[in-house]
Amino acid sequence: MHRWPKITLKIFAILLALIFLLYVGVAVYVNQNKESLIVAVNKSLNDNVNGTVKIGSIEPSLLQGFPGVSVNLKNVTVRDSLWHLHRHTLLNAKEMDVSLNVLALLTGTVRINRMTVKGADIYLFTNNTGYSNTSVFKTGEQQKTKEKGGSLSAEINRFAFVNVNFTLDNRAGKKMFRFVVPRLTANVNHRGSGWKAKADADILVRDLAFNTQKGSFLKDKRLKGGFLLTYSAKTGVIEAEKKNVEIGGDTYVLGGHFSTSKKPVEFVITLDSDKLIWKRAASLLAPNISKKLNMFDLTAPFAVNAVIAGNMGPGSQPSIDVSCKVKNNVLSSPGGIMDNCSFSGIYSNHYINGKGNTDENSIIRLFQMTGTYEGIPVEMDTLYINNLVKPQAGGTFKSRFNLQKLNAVFGEELLKFNSGSADINVRYKASIADFELSKPIFTGTIAIRGADADYIPRKLNFKNSDVLLHFTSNDLQLKDIRVQSGSSILRINGTVRNFMNLYYTAPEKMLFNCNITSPRVNLGEFLGLLAARQRVVHIKKKRGRNDFIEQLNNVLDRSRIGMNLRVDKLIFNKFTASDARANLTMSEGGIHIEDIQVRHAGGFLRLSGTVNQSASLNRFAINARVSNVNIRQFFYAFDNFGMQTLTHENLKGYLFSKTNVSGAISDKGKIVPRSFRGSVIFDLKRGELIKFPPLQGVAKFAFPFRNLDSITFSNLNGKFDLLGDKIRINPMKISSSVLNMNVAGTYALNRGTNIALDVPLRNPGKDEKITDKKQIEERRMKGIVLHILATDEEDGKLKFKWNKNHD
Repeated sequence: MHRWPKITLKIFAILLALIFLLYVGVAVYVNQNKESLIVAVNKSLNDNVNGTVKIGSIEPSLLQGFPGVSVNLKNVTVRDSLWHLHRHTLLNAKEMDVSLNVLALLTGTVRINRMTVKGADIYLFTNNTGYSNTSVFKTGEQQKTKEKGGSLSAEINRFAFVNVNFTLDNRAGKKMFRFVVPRLTANVNHRGSGWKAKADADILVRDLAFNTQKGSFLKDKRLKGGFLLTYSAKTGVIEAEKKNVEIGGDTYVLGGHFSTSKKPVEFVITLDSDKLIWKRAASLLAPNISKKLNMFDLTAPFAVNAVIAGNMGPGSQPSIDVSCKVKNNVLSSPGGIMDNCSFSGIYSNHYINGKGNTDENSIIRLFQMTGTYEGIPVEMDTLYINNLVKPQAGGTFKSRFNLQKLNAVFGEELLKFNSGSADINVRYKASIADFELSKPIFTGTIAIRGADADYIPRKLNFKNSDVLLHFTSNDLQLKDIRVQSGSSILRINGTVRNFMNLYYTAPEKMLFNCNITSPRVNLGEFLGLLAARQRVVHIKKKRGRNDFIEQLNNVLDRSRIGMNLRVDKLIFNKFTASDARANLTMSEGGIHIEDIQVRHAGGFLRLSGTVNQSASLNRFAINARVSNVNIRQFFYAFDNFGMQTLTHENLKGYLFSKTNVSGAISDKGKIVPRSFRGSVIFDLKRGELIKFPPLQGVAKFAFPFRNLDSITFSNLNGKFDLLGDKIRINPMKISSSVLNMNVAGTYALNRGTNIALDVPLRNPGKDEKITDKKQIEERRMKGIVLHILATDEEDGKLKFKWNKNHD
């Protein structure tokens, strides 16, 4: 070997020997001066704190800290000057391995290059007045003064925590951070204007409560991963580079920065994931948020980005901003399940600037939401929920679907759809109760085409029907509605004023004002309207869905419908009319008829009144006017009004009458026999009685040689009182071609007929040439007058006899 390499090796060996001797010397020095060294270290540390620092023992650990000098400290405690009041020790460590700068140590100065803390409790406490036990560390000016004479260095190149409990208890700020650290290591590279640290951690988060009243984030979740931190002394900012970390068993990208120069310290934490699991992510949040989120679920993973920003000041609540993208997922909610669900969304707890970071100022927005609900395609351009304390929701809703799909959603107790399609395009606002829409307000349109549906409470079927509902901010407009039931076709237009308010608060005050036109209506196809509306007993299948049907049923049950009808042809059993005009109102109790006018039997009918509905009968009270109606057709149309003796076959002529009558109609549209009460004032023009049994009976009794099969008269008027199964005939004069008579008494539909007839024997045909009405009146009862009494026998037939009670 050449001379210079030999010299170099000798020098290197000498240096190693010197270093070894130096370390041995330090070890000997430490062992021989242990007690004095502990006193010196404790003194040096206590000179730099406002409180007490105590080290129980110190042992050298040469090989562990090589090439530095390491010492093992046991039972290290750090307490601030007010510990005796709050009793929270800042640091209580069973063991600390500290690597010291050798030269500094020999000169009496303690400088730390590396530190490992084992089995320790670190408790940062701030009371309600803002005082913190971290005040144990002196201010910057105090520190600089001490550093001139030598002190604890602020630079630690490497440190590690093993089985350390860390607590930040800020009573003034209502914050509580608690961590259990099985392992945390960090290498710090100090630069002139800051430092850069690479750390690896395994941390159990017991509490991360930014507001203890709201609860903790990451409660009892494990956090594992590596971190890269950079600190700038110039800006006072600690930057955490985004790195993959494991939180609660799932992988996230975590990053952020902390502004330590600002008072209080400000922070921003970012969290990203491409494969977030909804339920597991919800468990990372504070209870006030997770409780709400757990009402929902997305079965497949989705992408999310979250930003949490705030400060460590008293009472501060961090801002939270979350964005996500969901594609072809399954969304579960209290209202049901949406398949093939896709949307992008955001959450923020500072919706309105200056209103704070609170639940009240929170908003959830979903954009371009699509999916299928019970097979019904759903599309919402926007959807929002704000104020999570008193939630309000709103947005747009679009859908096109087959109406039969609604049967699975709402059941078939109110409406059963057999065919047809719906096109919905509405905006809505609603409050939310238990995460369900409550009292939504709509604007927009609902169009139904080609519907075939059964309306169960009225036993009505509508087919090939079209409906267009236009919702404004307050009203509901009914436009171009076509409803067909059987052969009847109705076209409806109308308005419901203050619809949205009354729908929920006072449906009994709601009035559907409708204009209805039709070329032909068969009332027999609407007999369901005569029956009392059946109550819908709805069996709830799934929470939330049937509330809508129950409210709709309540509205249809209690609201009123005001109808202005124009019908070209009106049919009901044997009754046929044309040019019908009607104004009436249907309500929960029945039908109020303001005015009905029809052309019938060559004449004109007009009536008003009410129909009150009950379980089996419809009781009516009617005021009617009949003008120039063919009496034969009129009696035929109304089944002779329940009379067996006087029928349409016995009558000819044109009737004028004024009627005030009450009675009953069955739910099949049949007049209930013997139910009539009231009065009928009539005038029959150009009348004829054909084979009228009572007159034929009179003929056999008193005029066996006079033909009374056909009796004509120019005018017959009188008044009948309807008394159920009896008709009281007020005194009435009958002047005919073959017979005159005065009639009064009671005609019974069952038993109890008692009619007095005063009949002159003279033939009125002899007076045909007399034109003087006064003279005719004077002559009509001249001569012999027969007094006859008509009564009914047990077999129901009329019996005629002399009226012995005649005065």
